[in-house]
Amino acid sequence: MQIRIGSRGSDLALWQAHHIKNQLEKLGASVTITIIKTKGDAIQNLSFDKIEGKGFFTKEIEDALINHEIDLAVHSHKDLETNQPEGLQIACVSEREDPADLLLIRYDAIDENQVFSLKKGAVVGTSSARRKAQLVSLFDLIEIKDIRGNVPTRIQKLADGQFDAILLAKAGVDRLQINLDQFKSIRLDPTSFVPAPAQGVLALQIREKDANLNAFLQAINHPDVQSKIAIERKVLQLMKGGCQLPLGVYCDDDFKIHVAFANTWEEGTIFNTYESEDLEHIAETIVHDLTSENANEW
Repeated sequence: MQIRIGSRGSDLALWQAHHIKNQLEKLGASVTITIIKTKGDAIQNLSFDKIEGKGFFTKEIEDALINHEIDLAVHSHKDLETNQPEGLQIACVSEREDPADLLLIRYDAIDENQVFSLKKGAVVGTSSARRKAQLVSLFDLIEIKDIRGNVPTRIQKLADGQFDAILLAKAGVDRLQINLDQFKSIRLDPTSFVPAPAQGVLALQIREKDANLNAFLQAINHPDVQSKIAIERKVLQLMKGGCQLPLGVYCDDDFKIHVAFANTWEEGTIFNTYESEDLEHIAETIVHDLTSENANEW
């Protein structure tokens, strides 16, 4: 089988594409990678909540898939819209890397008497509304500034002193094996600093009509991961959200669902944890709570 993978051109996206390429080649496929530039890559001067539309890092790749320019798109699952474009489907998902967020702090910005050892007045870099909202809930006296660029670029901006600290997905740092010795590195527990739905998971997207490819990809699918992120993604879908929504949802190994939500990131975040035997309808229960008048009384 010959498979053409479409990917963004960042270091992390290419790592992800090659990771899947290696797995498929072990199954006997012949695989090539095509780099596709997306809107999110092209616009580097705005935070996600100021960019119009959705699917900032996926639309151009999905268009290439629909137009038969590629056969398989490898995405960070958290970047994907919850509603698939007509004619496309998620054939399978990868294993889940650590879903946690990572707080990196310059050593000259450390104050051991403060939360997470981050000094008062620190400038923290993130363009994620979800992360901003949870930071506002944790810290009284910090300044939050937008930061764009791929993972190595953002880490370099921290090293250059443009920020006192930054927030990143730990999965990306782990995959790229970046040396973080020059910073204090704090893993934020995903049950309390809640990650984006499906954070740490790769989505393999194909055309619905490619039945042979779909069947071939099942050999590298992870149904256990699929069942957890299905709940996370359903909450996001019912909330009609995307990258701009300050929403974190994480289903742990015990199928406890941890939720963090804000109407706007400036308000700070409300948190709750759900545990239910009725997993089929738990997403609806969560969204009912989030949209009720009593949501701020959790």
